[in-house]
Amino acid sequence: MCTLVLGVYYIGFYSGIFFIVLMSIDRYLAIVHAVFALRIRTRAYGIFASIFVWILAVIASFPELLYLKEEQTSDKVICSAYPKDTRHNEIRSGAFFKMNVLGLLIPLIIVGFCYLMVLRKLQTLRNSKKLAIRLVIAVMGVFFCCWTPYNIAAFLKALELRYPDSTECELSKNTQLLLQITEAMAYSHSCLNPFLYVFVGEKFRKHFARLLHQTPCIHVQCVKNYMTQATGSVYSQTTSVEERSAGV
Repeated sequence: MCTLVLGVYYIGFYSGIFFIVLMSIDRYLAIVHAVFALRIRTRAYGIFASIFVWILAVIASFPELLYLKEEQTSDKVICSAYPKDTRHNEIRSGAFFKMNVLGLLIPLIIVGFCYLMVLRKLQTLRNSKKLAIRLVIAVMGVFFCCWTPYNIAAFLKALELRYPDSTECELSKNTQLLLQITEAMAYSHSCLNPFLYVFVGEKFRKHFARLLHQTPCIHVQCVKNYMTQATGSVYSQTTSVEERSAGV
């Protein structure tokens, strides 16, 4: 269980970030390079990209995966991902620095570029909706606000491990507490993802409204209001597509 739980933790951490990057690239291609996206956004490419992301996540989880084991202390057994020898601080600080680069710096650059290009494209379209622009800004803002504090705390912890003699005990405790709090904030991003990437989508709302129509929930007033909005947004989207086709 020690190997399983920590292994899933590390692989899940990197795969979650990498899949967000993949979805950002997918939206970038669909909006900015629509013609090219018609050829590459296929089921086969999607499966290949998903497998590639999982492989990258496993690779990024090393060397932590090599050291997963139970260790006996004076009064309890703990589950550790780092060796308890002279290399402990060095390997752990290196893992935090790696997390800063692979978990924030590179993903933030890619996600930022993709959505900035999407924003520029949306602003040039006549039928660009304010909701779409607000959604792009929300995606970037939530990603930054959730992950940046944790990576800052991890960076401070890495410096502490790199230079342990210059760190006071009280400061070390505060850094560890900050790391735990910001880690919870970072993983809360997974709870927000369904609302940012799924529930606000018009296609999803259309199918969800059809599903609600087949249940007793249809008699609830708030459900009726939701279905009216969902149907209206889908109608607007269809109309705008037809207008663009007629213009072409």
